[in-house]
Amino acid sequence: QVQLVESGGGLVPAGSSLRLSCLASGHTVNGHPVSNYMGWFRQAPGKEREFLAAITWNGVNTYYADSIKGRFTITRDNAKNTLYLQMNSLKPDDTAVYYCAESAQLLPPRTESGYTYWGQGTQVTVSS
Repeated sequence: QVQLVESGGGLVPAGSSLRLSCLASGHTVNGHPVSNYMGWFRQAPGKEREFLAAITWNGVNTYYADSIKGRFTITRDNAKNTLYLQMNSLKPDDTAVYYCAESAQLLPPRTESGYTYWGQGTQVTVSS
């Protein structure tokens, strides 16, 4: 069974950087991945969950939402079973709970419904 655990959130001033991590377990069977993509989403109070970025199993291809392109970078280290989200130049509008997720879809999903497995989330708060 796939389990995802996010970490790295916190309270930081505007302009800071944070790196979120997502430790995955149970997402390979006999060395083969059960998912094709991993992604990051966020949800601010009173708002819908928002797609941020996705990455292929081998880390070669990445996909970003226009809202964070150029500031956030998604990477993965399969040897460590860990997905990362490097966030730079943080703004108060980036305040949200950040989630990692896995998808078995053949094309990179940019919606919540395209992902099967989810972590519990990590809070990021950016002060002005």
